[in-house]
Amino acid sequence: MGARGSSPDSYVQCSLLPVRPASLVSKELHGHIKGLAPSDRRQIERLYTRRLERSELISLELARELWQLASRLRRRLGLLISREGHIEEVVVGTRDILYLPDLGRYRLGSGRLRRLRLVFSDLGAQEEPVLPSDIITDLEKLRLDAVVAVKGSENKLQLRWAHLSPAATRNGVAHHSEHVSDLGRFKLDFTALMQGLEQEIRSADQARHKTAGPGAVLVGVYSKSRKDAEASLDELRELARTARVEVLDTIVQRREPDPRTLLGKGKLEEVVLRCLGLGADLIVFDTELRPSQWRAVTNATELKVIDRSMLILDIFAQRAKSSEGRIQVELAQLKYNLPRLVEKDAGLSRLSGGIGGRGPGETKLEIGRRRARDRIAELERRISKLGLERQMRRQPRREAKVPLVAIVGYTNAGKSTLFNVLTKSHVVAEDKLFATLDPTHRRLVLPPTSDGATPSSVVLSDTVGFIRDLPEELVAAFRATLEELRDADLLLHVIDGSDEQYDAHARAVTQVLTDMQLHEVPRVVVVTKIDCIPEQTGQRLGQEYDAMLVSAQERLGLEALVMKIAQMLRSQGRNPQSLHRQPGMELTP
Repeated sequence: MGARGSSPDSYVQCSLLPVRPASLVSKELHGHIKGLAPSDRRQIERLYTRRLERSELISLELARELWQLASRLRRRLGLLISREGHIEEVVVGTRDILYLPDLGRYRLGSGRLRRLRLVFSDLGAQEEPVLPSDIITDLEKLRLDAVVAVKGSENKLQLRWAHLSPAATRNGVAHHSEHVSDLGRFKLDFTALMQGLEQEIRSADQARHKTAGPGAVLVGVYSKSRKDAEASLDELRELARTARVEVLDTIVQRREPDPRTLLGKGKLEEVVLRCLGLGADLIVFDTELRPSQWRAVTNATELKVIDRSMLILDIFAQRAKSSEGRIQVELAQLKYNLPRLVEKDAGLSRLSGGIGGRGPGETKLEIGRRRARDRIAELERRISKLGLERQMRRQPRREAKVPLVAIVGYTNAGKSTLFNVLTKSHVVAEDKLFATLDPTHRRLVLPPTSDGATPSSVVLSDTVGFIRDLPEELVAAFRATLEELRDADLLLHVIDGSDEQYDAHARAVTQVLTDMQLHEVPRVVVVTKIDCIPEQTGQRLGQEYDAMLVSAQERLGLEALVMKIAQMLRSQGRNPQSLHRQPGMELTP
């Protein structure tokens, strides 16, 4: 940090370097220039010709010129100065307010600052210079190198300046500020300070990324009447964990969503500043952003912005292993992002790649609308062809009259664990959302009938889990996979009895089945994880849903469940057959 000298010997008289020729300066004034006399404008424009030493925060001569000119005009003047010491922008404000121009062309790199500092005149009545809250907001939001307020008093110039500080952020403050009572006695190697600060920022980012994925701030905007807001945000947090995203913070606003930006303007600014302070890489909204909302929010920040649907699509992209699954994910991504494929939109380049833009379709997210539609049509033809091939592979099972039992339920309800235990299989079963994406089939041996006949078999299918507000594009893309449920003779609706949101999840699954016109398919409700809940709670759930109570981990209630399956199938006249593995029966190895 810079420090004041302790004696007059430390007084530094800085001189301006030779100016750049006026013919090479073609920059205009910005801001509140109405009412300025031509001579005043020319005098302000001459500031563009000044240049500082790289090591200087601000020279005494330039600070004095800026202050005297602002005092005479009674307008706040601001300079945006590059790391190399060039005056890049000159801004004219009112007496109290300074509006900065768009800094979009001064792009940032990872772990970098903007390489611009703002120096402005403070015309307030107070004795010492002050950094207003809006200037501090600009420092944090725009990631400026520094902000400097200049004020003249008693034949000397004072400064109040600030810069971002990762060390300060850990204490709940995003910046460090300092008052300089006499600019003539102030010493600072500004270039060395910025180099050290950027190294500190990069080190902090690298330390975090070594132990976690990209960092995110989750944002929820809910009407005051919505009762499941907390549960919805918890589910978004779980989705983020599944997508390998580190949740740094959550921000909730209770209001009717703004049709343009979803959040209110002040709240959006708070979110952006919070992300910058935490070093977040992306903002995740707990809703589906309309294209216009997504563009408005994205253009307000240089962070990646995704919504709940994009996050779900990203998880599917991570989980898709089969060629069919990858095709379906790519189709869903293209359909969802087609309205967002707008040329010259800064947010689009941040959408491709990484969270929200992962998977087979990530290299196609920035193609033109026409090419995107062509690709969508091609993928739909391929999926239709895959659907016909699936039907052909299922035909031998239909001809053999082998019943199909499909496990359905909310994501992470324990479907795959139950599937493994019943069929003695080893499909992936993780404590994550959408651990299963590609359907898997195994043989399930049923107990002998009362007359002692040989045990018979059915095909048991483990399917992708449902979730509330599942993107329509995803449902449409996976229609070839979900069509298999239409051939099911029996559905096992699995409910996680240990989940506090079990009832809402059960209703969500029922709604999806109704939307798919599967509500008439016979169904057995299975409440799982009863070893994790009190016995009375399990009994109440069993009565409430007329459900079978099981624990796959503890092997409780499984025999009764298998007998229930056999009973339900035989009551339909669907007598299980002796099943031998055949190529057309889709028994995944």
